[in-house]
Amino acid sequence: MESMGDVLRSINNPTLRQRQRDLEQELFNHPLVKALQSEHPELDDSRLRLHMSRLYQYVEESRNCANCPGLEKCPNDFPGHFSKLTVESVNGSADLYERKTACRLKVAQDNQDNIRKRIRSFYVDERVLNGGYDEIDIMGKDPRRVSAVNKIFDYITSVKEEGLTSRGIYLHGTFGTGKTFLMCYLLHELAVAGYTGVIVYMPDFIEDLKSIMMDGQKMKETVDTMKNCDLLIFDDIGAENLNPWARDHVLGAILNYRMNRKPTFYTSNYPLDGLEKHLSFTSKDGEEIYKGQRLMDRIAPFVDVIPLHGENQRGTIR
Repeated sequence: MESMGDVLRSINNPTLRQRQRDLEQELFNHPLVKALQSEHPELDDSRLRLHMSRLYQYVEESRNCANCPGLEKCPNDFPGHFSKLTVESVNGSADLYERKTACRLKVAQDNQDNIRKRIRSFYVDERVLNGGYDEIDIMGKDPRRVSAVNKIFDYITSVKEEGLTSRGIYLHGTFGTGKTFLMCYLLHELAVAGYTGVIVYMPDFIEDLKSIMMDGQKMKETVDTMKNCDLLIFDDIGAENLNPWARDHVLGAILNYRMNRKPTFYTSNYPLDGLEKHLSFTSKDGEEIYKGQRLMDRIAPFVDVIPLHGENQRGTIR
């Protein structure tokens, strides 16, 4: 179909007026326009002629959508949207109105973007969070994981049906059994349900605190983010090289705030008693049993402990 803009620009040329009439007739005969007239007989031809450009846009964008080349190559004026026409009565007279409507691909993209905005990661590979999840694959990867995976599924279902409590999960097991992957799955599923979440890779976070502490504003923002998100995951806790300040004034402050308010989750190679020994020792002050116990009092009572058994999956194709 010829561009409406080209026709309108040549409308004052008598020899080209026939083109306008031909285009008008072509539009009026188009199935979409006929359907619009059939649904709204109160909309007469004279009123439609006042909105030829809208009709043309409507037909052209409908054709583009029928042959959709994908969101990135969308040829419509407003990518990811199409023209939708409605008929409304104003002062007793029917008139035609246009509004841009997001297509299903755009809606799906926006939903995914909103999910990603609810999740923030510190030092965790974004590919783990954005790689997609297949529940069958999660269950079938290793039969020894089934018990732990079912408990993760149950937790997700419970939160979706009953809301969050202050109780989190302590997921522990040997190297490469999929602890981080399962926690990212949990975070993603609950982000879909509208919850915000943060996942923190502990070894890099504790190491980076040495530089972050020099920027008071950044330090406060980081700690406040971890305090106030709906779901907080400390990934690979026990693998970090602790110092007293990070343990007592950062980790301790975050857990003290969250323990009766919001759930905190952990992945670790240690069972709880092993983590307590780790938290009792720092590179600067050596062993301080009571400080390790103090921190564990803010962890152990507020988690369900789930052991994860299975083979090391690192280096295998998921």
